[in-house]
Amino acid sequence: MTDDQVRPTVPRSAWNALVVLMAGMFMALLDTTIVNVALPTIQVSLEASEATLSWIISGYALAFGIALIPAGRIGDRVGHKWVFFTGLLLFTVASVFCGLASNSAHLVVARVAQGLAGGIFVPAVTAMIQLLFPPQVRGKAFAILGSVIGVSTALGPILGGLIIEAFGDESGWRLVFWVNIPIGIVALIAAARILPSGAEARSQHGYDVVGLLLLTAGLIALLVPLIEGQDQGWPTWTFITLAAGILLLVAFGWWEKRIEDDNPMVPPHLFSHPAFTGGTILALVYFAAFTSIFFTIALLWQAGLGHTALESGIVAVPFALGSILGASQSNRLSLRLGRTVLIVGTGMVAVGLTWVWLVLRVQPAADLTHWDFLVPLLIAGIGSGLFIAPNAQFIVATVDRSEAGAASGVISVMQRVGAAIGIAVIGSVLFGTLHVAGKDPAQIPQAFVDSAAHAMAVSAVLSVVSFALVFVLPKKVDPRGGPPPTE
Repeated sequence: MTDDQVRPTVPRSAWNALVVLMAGMFMALLDTTIVNVALPTIQVSLEASEATLSWIISGYALAFGIALIPAGRIGDRVGHKWVFFTGLLLFTVASVFCGLASNSAHLVVARVAQGLAGGIFVPAVTAMIQLLFPPQVRGKAFAILGSVIGVSTALGPILGGLIIEAFGDESGWRLVFWVNIPIGIVALIAAARILPSGAEARSQHGYDVVGLLLLTAGLIALLVPLIEGQDQGWPTWTFITLAAGILLLVAFGWWEKRIEDDNPMVPPHLFSHPAFTGGTILALVYFAAFTSIFFTIALLWQAGLGHTALESGIVAVPFALGSILGASQSNRLSLRLGRTVLIVGTGMVAVGLTWVWLVLRVQPAADLTHWDFLVPLLIAGIGSGLFIAPNAQFIVATVDRSEAGAASGVISVMQRVGAAIGIAVIGSVLFGTLHVAGKDPAQIPQAFVDSAAHAMAVSAVLSVVSFALVFVLPKKVDPRGGPPPTE
């Protein structure tokens, strides 16, 4: 009997630690979607601009992504337990300040801090799974992580809607953030007591501070005009800033190539594998399409059609149920079908989002109900669940095993950056095409439906591009391979 056929006994303490790690992951990813249904009430409560709504989502995603790689390397050096604890503590405190925000600027700053904190502790989750579980059992642990990812992101809209419905608009949106407090406190106590110390690789490499600064500056320079440009009528500075962002990202690539032999933030040699390059683009494009649909639906249903936050959350229920179903079967199907499960998943997302777009194009606002979206969102949800859990394993499989850790970090960053860019672009399209004839309030519902159709068309196109990009990935991967995505 080979070693692969012998399933080693995993101590109970490892599974207990996994529960703690899953609590942290649940919090971080719940906050990627639960806030969407609160956006219209936040806009009224804080008199927030349209650009602010995009910043609340994009700022979180961008800060989250930027922190991932540096935090992972700090964990390798000082120990993942206390990096996880510190990040989770900061995330819980930031959640408190999000709920206490007295104006939109305070809320955006608190959300960015929350995103940074999430990016600090999430790398420790996958790192500790790698260290706590032997290869023969690791796949099961990552399958559990994949299910938590699917469930947390899918439950966000309905949970947010229930909270706002129960406690009212003013208190409800604040409690959407404060729901993290009890979970965070329990998880912090459990982390201090249960997580093992000494879970580190003792990396002796330095940190690529210049690379981090160039990447951060470049992404911010791209996002600021994408989010603020529409609100301010696209003045000259927005185009100058976009150009500066592109130049900064080019400079980042040049710097990483220059220090290639001295532990760069993103190892350039990874992109010598064409399939990996295609896979990272897939990660960016898919998450740009996937995360933006909740943004569009929440604003359409509440600000446009005048429904409650709970009704907005109910619209997302088919997607949530489908995502949970797809995620629960994705690991088993990927072992049996290989890449085909990703092809089917992205294909279903493309069909579902295209169907939603067609509904918005042909159905008058007065006749639009949540039943019109039940089937297409269920299809898209199942497809998303099939894709979300296993996709990073297939992308990592395009590089050598020795490069798997660095590749996983790059993919995680691309997913979060994709989410940030997706919200920025969709927000610009949604609000940029929103025109109410004669400022007549009676025209608002149809105007929102028309704008939502334009925004959903962008998401649908991105999902079709994702479907095409899946074919660059390998047909099969080692079932004991690398970690699933962070979203």
